[in-house]
Amino acid sequence: MSIKSELFHLAKLQRHTLRRLEKRVLQGVRLDASPILFANSFPKSGTHLLTQIMAGFQNVGAAVDSGLPAVVMYEGASGRERSNQEILTDLFRFKPGDIGYGHLHACPEIKNLFTDPKWCGFFILRDPRDVVVSHVHYVTDMEPNHVHHEYYINTLKTFDERLKTSILGRPDIATPFPNIAERFAPFLGWLKTPEVLVLKYEDLMTNPAASINSILDHAISKGFTLKYTNEDAVKILTGMINPQRSPTFRQGKTGGWKKHFSPEITQLFKAASGDLLQILNYEKNNDWAA
Repeated sequence: MSIKSELFHLAKLQRHTLRRLEKRVLQGVRLDASPILFANSFPKSGTHLLTQIMAGFQNVGAAVDSGLPAVVMYEGASGRERSNQEILTDLFRFKPGDIGYGHLHACPEIKNLFTDPKWCGFFILRDPRDVVVSHVHYVTDMEPNHVHHEYYINTLKTFDERLKTSILGRPDIATPFPNIAERFAPFLGWLKTPEVLVLKYEDLMTNPAASINSILDHAISKGFTLKYTNEDAVKILTGMINPQRSPTFRQGKTGGWKKHFSPEITQLFKAASGDLLQILNYEKNNDWAA
């Protein structure tokens, strides 16, 4: 870790302490009985949408935005895979009532933590076809520090070339970038973890009230106490949704992949993804077309 990164990390830890102190001393809020609220996601699947809703829990009960960095499996700038110990060290910094987020695989050590009654986990996913399109825009236009940015800008000249790479990955480089099915595979265990509420980006976009009701019910089942009625709390949390406030927001639409999937790209995606869309309940079979 560079000196700059280390100082940034220390500042985040200090902010975490100050935010909790402010809640307790200035606002008289006791956090000790609340669960840790953690928003997990597959990258480019509505992370900021879910974290906006999570942030609203501060307004409806005993919770605080931790201010801690996202807990991730890979370093963005280098692509280095972080060790389980590094990840667990990050997760153990969260305290009761904290709100956090990240992109975490469903490996046994992490899954075990999220089955603890003190944790209230959420996992959001998105149609992988929209994910790969969003990934192209993100790496090319929004994140110049991304490990693949230079390759997408300087080597890949067209959107289709970039989209093919986001589907097929880059398995031949020092820090491999797997294909879309292989990237999803380590997250699939969350679908079989009852203690974690699985959400779909599309449901949050088309029927936010129903999804937020589910989010609230899950939090309450884990010990979160509302200071409002459920109906009022849903209104407050729904009001937190503002995609334009996301630094990576582009369009916020669902099904946008259809504009970019040519017959060639469609066949390429089917070959690379296998039965992923069926596993995630986006298609009943592999006969779909753009």
